[in-house]
Amino acid sequence: MSTLTPKERLLRALRQEETDRPPVVCTGGMMNAAIVEIMQATGLTLPEAHFDAAKMSALAQAVQERTGFENVGVPFCMTVEAELLGGEIDHGTLACEPKIAREPFSSVAKVEYKDVSALARCGRMRVVANAARQIAQAKPDVPVIASLTGPISTAASIVDPMTFYKELRKDPAGADRVLDYVTRLLAEFAGELLGQGGATAIAVGDPSATGEILGPAMFERYAVRYLNQLADHVHELGYPFIIHICGDLKRVKGLLPQLRCDALSTDAMINLPALKAEFPQITTMGNLSTFALQWSAPDKIAAMTRHLVADGIDIISPACGLSTSTQLTSIRALTDTVKASEPRK
Repeated sequence: MSTLTPKERLLRALRQEETDRPPVVCTGGMMNAAIVEIMQATGLTLPEAHFDAAKMSALAQAVQERTGFENVGVPFCMTVEAELLGGEIDHGTLACEPKIAREPFSSVAKVEYKDVSALARCGRMRVVANAARQIAQAKPDVPVIASLTGPISTAASIVDPMTFYKELRKDPAGADRVLDYVTRLLAEFAGELLGQGGATAIAVGDPSATGEILGPAMFERYAVRYLNQLADHVHELGYPFIIHICGDLKRVKGLLPQLRCDALSTDAMINLPALKAEFPQITTMGNLSTFALQWSAPDKIAAMTRHLVADGIDIISPACGLSTSTQLTSIRALTDTVKASEPRK
């Protein structure tokens, strides 16, 4: 029987140290595991828990305990940053996560700049930071992963996205000003999440920064640059940094080693064993299909999970955001299978 705590196991995996088996985690944010079944069973519900640290903490802990994931993940959405920067947010329902209802700026030239150090201590950022500290105090042996919305996705949530993508090419200086601004805010937010005994690690999901959307040149020019700027800040604070990249990575695969992250999480379409073989320096994370988690039988999910473990994937995780209608039995087929796997030699 393993003597490693879930926190020790995850931190060892992120440091590329020996573990008994891979951790199995779900980071929060775009990988929110607060499914309807759990909320209905516990009475801890969204959207209420988006606005109250105690409720967020209680729901996040209930999710961890019932799903079997070996971490607690907060927040439950990807709109915290955009809301603070002026975005109009539809806060969703029990079954529907929050989304951007309206971007406040029509172009990068129109963005209004505020003091990011003050912003990071306001609104729902303060709620999430307080929840992270409450969870860490309640569960000292379980890692708390705090999830941020990546720089490009945050920028595309406050500037009309179609205009923003065009301005990455037409107005690179203006785009840089906005991206530097949001990245500095994310860095401040990360500091608040990690401080005073809070989160164990930072994870970033940047679904608007895929290689398919940006292409190699823009991915390197913007996504790599600003994700690394954020990673460097988190590392300077002494904490690990996880990046999730959505979509097909073929066009940007050669750029992945430039990302200064402690683990790279990928979508289900990616052949993670092949990626691991090509880039052994990358700690691989993922990538159990969320479509399978929603629609496949538990025995099939268990078989898919065993393949990921056998292939030596370093950290097992859903490949992207879970549907809130995903059944608990399906998630437990994933987590229980990882925990029952043979110890690594």
